[in-house]
Amino acid sequence: MDSGEQVQQQRPRPRRVTAAMVAARAGVSVATVSLVANGKTAGRVAEDNISRVREAIAELGYVVDGIGSSLAKGVSSIVILVAPDISNPFFAKVIAGVRESLGPQYQLLLSVTEAGEFPEAADVRRLMSLRPAGLLVDAPNAGFLEDLASPSPLVLLDAPGLESYAPSVNLDVASGARQLAAHLADAGHREAAYVDSVTGTETFAVRRAAFLEEAASRGISVSPERIISTTIDVGAAAGAFAEAWPDWQRAGVTAVACATDTHAYGVLQEARVAGIRIPEELAVAGFDDLPYSATSNPGLTSVHLPATALGQKAGEQLRSLMEGKSLGHGGVTLETSLVVRGSTSAAAT
Repeated sequence: MDSGEQVQQQRPRPRRVTAAMVAARAGVSVATVSLVANGKTAGRVAEDNISRVREAIAELGYVVDGIGSSLAKGVSSIVILVAPDISNPFFAKVIAGVRESLGPQYQLLLSVTEAGEFPEAADVRRLMSLRPAGLLVDAPNAGFLEDLASPSPLVLLDAPGLESYAPSVNLDVASGARQLAAHLADAGHREAAYVDSVTGTETFAVRRAAFLEEAASRGISVSPERIISTTIDVGAAAGAFAEAWPDWQRAGVTAVACATDTHAYGVLQEARVAGIRIPEELAVAGFDDLPYSATSNPGLTSVHLPATALGQKAGEQLRSLMEGKSLGHGGVTLETSLVVRGSTSAAAT
């Protein structure tokens, strides 16, 4: 070897610790190690053996082979959560609720797509090779559920009208939409616009339909050209509003209802840029009641959706199914409520 030639040696890879190695260190059988590692010692393993095994596990850094266990049992401890658009901050609370109710026994795997797109059933079916213990699908549409045909326990979240496909935990978004339309009508608004989501899922269709129906019944006009759709993104909503506002202004629009708070933030952002006074010249409202909605200036009027409770209840239902229990009902609906803040007021005269 030339004196100028350098050889870079790789560090040896750490050896994988096996149950047999732990058993040898603790002086017990491999079966005993398995019982201790999986928390199944009650009435089966002596306390001194439990202590020795735990000490050996700590010293050697042993980790249970979850994949191997899954293959042996035919099912894993993985729960797959399918979501149409994780960019929506609302979804973080849903995830927190799911994790809380599932507990440490299950690992949560998210299946998401680009903003504004819904996962393909074929993509989710490929994940079935992981042998998930259960499946949660947030804000689906009927076509996705028909294509999915999941053999695993399945629970739907925020899936109004789709209860026949699987047990569901829904939000009464229609009631919230009607409350919002009534609030705007009571404030004197007669010309309004609506900013929708492009995802095409049932929950957004229900919000839009309920708002438009209630608005019409209370004398608020929302013509088709005043309904626009964007991804759930502040910048996208701001850009769409900037393009639409000149026509809306000429039509006398004094209120904009948005499918999410994120859309509403975009409208508020562009309104500030354009010098539109909120709420004196334009009332703005959304759905979700995200934390920022209470602290923005002005505060955003929003339909409160109990995101954490949605995740918790769905996780509880799925866990019952995974444990072989009967739910005894087809679905649960959580109440929504309108939180009125400074972004809406009486219509300008």
